Amino acid sequence: MRATENSAQTLSSENRVLTARYMLPDQSEHACQVKELTLDGASFVADTIPQPGQAVIAYIEELGRIEAVTGDATEDGFVVLYALQGARLERLKQRIGFFLQRATGDRSDQRRHARYEPVDKSLQMTLPDGRVYNCEVIDISTSGAGVKTDIMPSIGTQLMLGKMRGRVVRYLDDGIAIEFVKQLDQTQMPAVRGFAA
Repeated sequence: MRATENSAQTLSSENRVLTARYMLPDQSEHACQVKELTLDGASFVADTIPQPGQAVIAYIEELGRIEAVTGDATEDGFVVLYALQGARLERLKQRIGFFLQRATGDRSDQRRHARYEPVDKSLQMTLPDGRVYNCEVIDISTSGAGVKTDIMPSIGTQLMLGKMRGRVVRYLDDGIAIEFVKQLDQTQMPAVRGFAA
């Protein structure tokens, strides 16, 4: 696995130690440590070295379940490449990319306007296919909102947050960030408590 030239998109054990475990096709589970993590794959430090080309399920601290295929052995472990395709792969890369930004110190807030904590955090989110989900608004501004939700629509997905139309612009630790299609004016803002932390 080649490390990306952009250090902001690579996490090494020098920056952060992540524990993980992986399950082989025979259902055996093994502990490991993430030596390097990129948008394309990872390098594990492990005692049990599987043969290349095996399908594995890895559970990485703070990232969760990842489907991968084993690659070459290294001096202290082996590498894996992500096995997902299409939209599932893009969602995984978005999740990893956001995690890498935080882990390598890029914590710049991409929201341009003051954020407030709504008095009533419960709202409904409606996807393009008509499915409706309950969600919790973490914070809101005139340009967008941070929403806690169990579903992770693809980046760029158009949706309705209550009566506000927006699109998914990035993933958060426990949800999504939505940018409103049309900036709200103060009269359209829901009741708020004050500045969000």
